[in-house]
Amino acid sequence: MRRTRLTALGLAVLIGFGLLPAASSGATTPAGPVPFIVRGSVHQVHVIGAPANAPLLLRHEGKTIQSVSTDDLGGYLFRNVDSGTGYTVVQNGPPRYESAPVRVLSADEKPPQSLYSGQRLEVNNLSATSGYGYMTTRDGTTLSVQVVLPGPADQGPYPSVVEYSGYDPSSPTTSQPQYKLLAPALGFAWIGVNMRGTGCSGGAYNFFENLQSLDGYDAIETVAAQPWSTGRVGMVGISFAGISQLFVARSQPPHLDAITPLSVIDDTWRGTLYPGGIYNDGFAKGWAQERLDQNKWPNPDAPGWVKTRIAGGDTTCANNMLLRGQNVDLLDQTVKHPFFSALDPQFRYDFPNGGNSLAAQAFVKDIKAPVFIAGAWQDEQTGGRWADLLNRFSPTTRVRAVGQNGVHTESLDPSVLPEMIEFLDLYVAQKTPTIPATVRLLAPAIWQSITGVSGLTIPPDRFPAFLTYPVSLALFQAEPPVRINWEVGNADGVVPGAPVPSAQTRYAAWPIPDVKPTAWYFLPNGRLGARPGSGAAALRPDRFNNDPDARPRTDYTGGSGGIWDANPTYDWKPVVDGKSLSYISSALPSTVSMAGTGSVDLWVGANRRDADLQVTLSEVRPDGTERYVQNGWLRVSHRKLDLTRSTELAPFHTDLEADARPIPSHQYVKVRVQIFPFAYSFRAGSKIRLTIEAPGGDRPLWTFDTLKGAQIGTVKIGRDFWHPSRVVLPVLPVNPTLPSTVAPCPSLRAEPCRSYVAPAPAAAR
Repeated sequence: MRRTRLTALGLAVLIGFGLLPAASSGATTPAGPVPFIVRGSVHQVHVIGAPANAPLLLRHEGKTIQSVSTDDLGGYLFRNVDSGTGYTVVQNGPPRYESAPVRVLSADEKPPQSLYSGQRLEVNNLSATSGYGYMTTRDGTTLSVQVVLPGPADQGPYPSVVEYSGYDPSSPTTSQPQYKLLAPALGFAWIGVNMRGTGCSGGAYNFFENLQSLDGYDAIETVAAQPWSTGRVGMVGISFAGISQLFVARSQPPHLDAITPLSVIDDTWRGTLYPGGIYNDGFAKGWAQERLDQNKWPNPDAPGWVKTRIAGGDTTCANNMLLRGQNVDLLDQTVKHPFFSALDPQFRYDFPNGGNSLAAQAFVKDIKAPVFIAGAWQDEQTGGRWADLLNRFSPTTRVRAVGQNGVHTESLDPSVLPEMIEFLDLYVAQKTPTIPATVRLLAPAIWQSITGVSGLTIPPDRFPAFLTYPVSLALFQAEPPVRINWEVGNADGVVPGAPVPSAQTRYAAWPIPDVKPTAWYFLPNGRLGARPGSGAAALRPDRFNNDPDARPRTDYTGGSGGIWDANPTYDWKPVVDGKSLSYISSALPSTVSMAGTGSVDLWVGANRRDADLQVTLSEVRPDGTERYVQNGWLRVSHRKLDLTRSTELAPFHTDLEADARPIPSHQYVKVRVQIFPFAYSFRAGSKIRLTIEAPGGDRPLWTFDTLKGAQIGTVKIGRDFWHPSRVVLPVLPVNPTLPSTVAPCPSLRAEPCRSYVAPAPAAAR
């Protein structure tokens, strides 16, 4: 079995850089050679192959820094270690062993170029144009890699794209197929790399720790140094492999020419894990559990390809399992941090900026490579807040974005994929964009497998073949960079629910500069109006029982991928009288289109010290149906705003434990709940509805660990002149050109419909 070759020069560099010991046995003592491996890393020291549950000491300059015991696999990962030389590890016997000194690296050190040029990735042991092997990172850890070339290696060089995640990108048989198939057909070398602690890669896994980003840096630079590479490298991937691109690009690899993050998050804590300060114990919890189940060892549930390689004699893969016991328990970490925080002290170097180390909105300003980003407002997995990244990039970074209604896979849609290909052609391949016939044959099969819709096609090339590359690039860059796809699922001439938009518009930026924040105030009898209420009726607050068990979550037909079908059958239950409040506008005299975030500004009182709130924006149509648009959430104790970040349309909460405040007795407190980003046209004759209740009932995969039992009480909403509760929405000055026929129910992707049930009159509540 062949492994990634490390040249003598590359090995010498690793030893000289202090990444590998000069002898694998380490230093000797009278007890004999050290029977385990010690490796210095970036603010870490790794121990592999020691006895199980053995006592270990990490020592430096004659002092014991940490005292621990190995895990059941004989491994241990010392974290939070200052950079420097002369660290040793002692097995504190009997017998007693002490390792040779190793050096601990700092995060800002850059490896010598010879680390990258000294490696050769396998390119033909799977087929004439594909290979499986390992690359070595700056600390000596080997990551499993699969390479697929568009042609023989000696007929290159080729531009390259890297897919980097903790799923199975390096698997020879089970990696995500869309890029593995499409990239070579487009003329790009595709390289799938497994993060440390996953797949057959060595090291231990922690959710987007700094070292993981540096591994990505090393992967980009290693690919760029291959003889079959042009030296120009991009990144591709959706979801996990999309989010990873933001973290890698933050480290600014010199040869990273573009990234294409799809279906991502803006902030791990605020955007997905604890939206509004309420734990997402549905998708977020399940995803963390899957990472634990998939990557522990020994593990009967490990990916089949990993077990197959080990059974077939892949000793590198087998040895890389020996640090799996040090993978961080993500479930434990999530429940330990119900506030935005600095995280555990043991991760001081792994997450040097605390919670902001995991919040892309806080660090995308450091990304220099051009960015193509796309996602769906109603994404059932990562959520819709990804658009809040767009105004956080540096003004000098070229950012291209596509947003639309839909599900997690929407960023691969027929109207999105071609623009992403254009982007890669222009910024990585540096050529006039064109989509080969092979890709035009492959893509419809991928879309049919996702949505069940056949016959979807890629639009014709937008750039004539005779255009020179500089002209094509100039034309592309002259286009407004933000595109919104409207009413995806309601396009003329295709099956309702197919992933095709009915209209497209472009804008100079997001938030859209000409959007007008428009307020609808809460009025008596569940009405919305242009001005606050007045008179005796307005002085009486509305009340509801804040019961999280009032409604089941929205269900849908089909298995795990059924929600991606053209028209899954949703079971979106009506709200419950007495356990919710809703406010509805008059019929709109003309179509009102909105794009952006919204703010529900509430004056809240309660008979308990806290309350969990969910707001839901929907459209009530003349035909008696109601369509879901978007949600927002907030635990009222998290109401403190960051005034430097908040706007009229977008409240931004600090979510710090020090800022948490209970609801005072017999008083109203002002609370602002963000409606996640959306774009929607409320058609003429329809009404705008805003519902307030306990979290749950409107999402298919997100559920919430809400306040329970005696913590649940009655919530009242003030709506008088002094307490003007309202919803503020982002109204566009010009409507998109939509079909004259209103989108039928069902049709719009990820926007379920139900029969509208009017709430009981206020006197009966």
